[in-house]
Amino acid sequence: MYDVIIVGAGPAGISASLYTKRGNLNVLVLYRGESQLEKAHMIDNYYGFPGGISGKDLYEAGIEQAKKLGVDVKEEEVTNIEMVDLGKYKVKTEENEYETGAIIIATGNKKVKPNIKGIEEFDGKGISYCAICDGFFYRGKNVVLIGNGKFVLSEAKDLENVVASLTILTNGLEMEEETTYKVDKRKIKEIKGDEKVTQIEFEDGDTIDIDGIFVAQGIAGGSDFAKKMGILTNGDDIAVNEKMETNVKGIYSCGNLTGGLLQVNKAVYEGAVAGLEVIKYLKESK
Repeated sequence: MYDVIIVGAGPAGISASLYTKRGNLNVLVLYRGESQLEKAHMIDNYYGFPGGISGKDLYEAGIEQAKKLGVDVKEEEVTNIEMVDLGKYKVKTEENEYETGAIIIATGNKKVKPNIKGIEEFDGKGISYCAICDGFFYRGKNVVLIGNGKFVLSEAKDLENVVASLTILTNGLEMEEETTYKVDKRKIKEIKGDEKVTQIEFEDGDTIDIDGIFVAQGIAGGSDFAKKMGILTNGDDIAVNEKMETNVKGIYSCGNLTGGLLQVNKAVYEGAVAGLEVIKYLKESK
């Protein structure tokens, strides 16, 4: 049981962890996958680094700082977040389950859209990015999921008792996890249809008829968790107020995931606000 669980170890998440830990809370940071910050070759417009600093060095320094302060930082992929009681949440990873009284989502915006012909054209017309949100509309129908990791298996689990059949398409990649679901590794050439998706064509010329596609490539992002929990979003951004609160009590968000200026200084600021607000929230809850 943790006072607060922070999903994401970038500038926003780590900033939030430093404030909550200094507020005498029991803090867990969970993260997995490459951060957008790591991709920055050189950052020369951030306070305190006149010679600049690489994104990778800044990212690693932040995690090390949190660990030295006593924050639990674990490299585990979060697969699901759910409310188990009023003011109490369960965060599931592939390895463990954790309970907490508050959550800060700071994953950055990680939605991965495959480069497949037709995917833009049929977005929202038979193509979905949230199984638990849209699975109901495909009751008794034949669907495919695009992905090859833990995220796609989590989405498949949400669909298996709803749809008539489901197949995981890895789009030419190897499956990263063992599964009993039907898997097709062929490369996808094109998504076809009229007003809605009706067919997928593979590079080998073969086709399959389908009723819907669920995209779950890469790892789950913050907006994926938000939609499952009924948290309001603006497109792929999580909607928050000036306190970094979402519309769900006890859940906060900060950093690139809230939209606006995509800069380190903005992420650090929002992480600090979210951290301080969580301290207040938990004190008032007690």
